Amino acid sequence: MNSSRPENAFDLSQFEVLTFDCYGTMIDWESGIFSALKPILAGHNKTLADSQLLELYSELEAEAEQGVFRPYRTVLQEVVNGVGQRLGFAPTEAEASSLPESLASWQPFADTVPALRKLKTKYKLGVISNVDDDLFAASARKLEVKFDHVITAQQAIAYKPSLTIFKLAQERIGIGPNRWLHVGQSIYHDLIPAKSLGISTVWVNRLSPRVGSGAAKAAEGQPDIEVPDLRTLSNIAS
Repeated sequence: MNSSRPENAFDLSQFEVLTFDCYGTMIDWESGIFSALKPILAGHNKTLADSQLLELYSELEAEAEQGVFRPYRTVLQEVVNGVGQRLGFAPTEAEASSLPESLASWQPFADTVPALRKLKTKYKLGVISNVDDDLFAASARKLEVKFDHVITAQQAIAYKPSLTIFKLAQERIGIGPNRWLHVGQSIYHDLIPAKSLGISTVWVNRLSPRVGSGAAKAAEGQPDIEVPDLRTLSNIAS
């Protein structure tokens, strides 16, 4: 990872809108992924280290999001089927559905809601997420903040890192990139495409068994700043 600007040298007062990736950034998707996939592996007498399971997930999710657009619910089902193919077993229909069905129960990180409430007092907030509208609706209730903008893959008919979803966000938000800050855990999905459009970025480098990538495809990029969590970001803004 290339070096980023020191936190204390980054002035957030220049921005009007902060947009956030959801899963991995605000919602603890690794715990959610483990809660669905580990019982499936156990049921078929398979084991993987946590870092290996996250890497496999990242590869299969990226593959499933290529080509003709399909709902994220279908993407997650394909991830489960892909895990079975890689490890030599055939998931049942119920097992394939268990991952997307689990998403509604995935919880925010402990720092997320307090940070969002604090940031909401100074900025308009948005979400740019690789998800279906109905799946995000369940997560939105847990985030407890009314977002000014919500842009999903379903609305854009495209998955990040496609620029299509960011351009739709730009159209909806209606401001130049110099007034917009994008916040994400995934260098691959969020930081690289946002930076290519001139949007400043924050890398939320959360703790993970798979250092630097988590459940996202590994990539190299240079954020404007790096923080370990959203609490740190909200403190910079105060």
